Amino acid sequence: VEFVESGGGLVQPGGSLRLSCRGSGFPFSGAIMTWHRQAPGKAREWVATISPGGWRIVTDSVKGRFTISRDDAENTVYLQMDSLIPEDAGVYYCQEAGSPTWGQGTRVTVSS
Repeated sequence: VEFVESGGGLVQPGGSLRLSCRGSGFPFSGAIMTWHRQAPGKAREWVATISPGGWRIVTDSVKGRFTISRDDAENTVYLQMDSLIPEDAGVYYCQEAGSPTWGQGTRVTVSS
């Protein structure tokens, strides 16, 4: 099982980023996929979930700003992040729900 995240970077407050995560080594199309993040000095926290059928949910702090989606043909899950604020900064990880495996993450920095 492997997750490879990409798309992070430096963005100004109010800007947007689109994160991607490609999964391999498991049946991606049947997997519940999640995004998590870890800010400096804080515990990792859940951000968003999408089911195989496309049902999705995000944590309250990003509602209306972040959207999770998936492309099963590409074994990829996305996180579209709009109206970014400094509190969104951190390392973002994707994961199959319940998996003990984590990728290397992709770093998001929100700063002017």
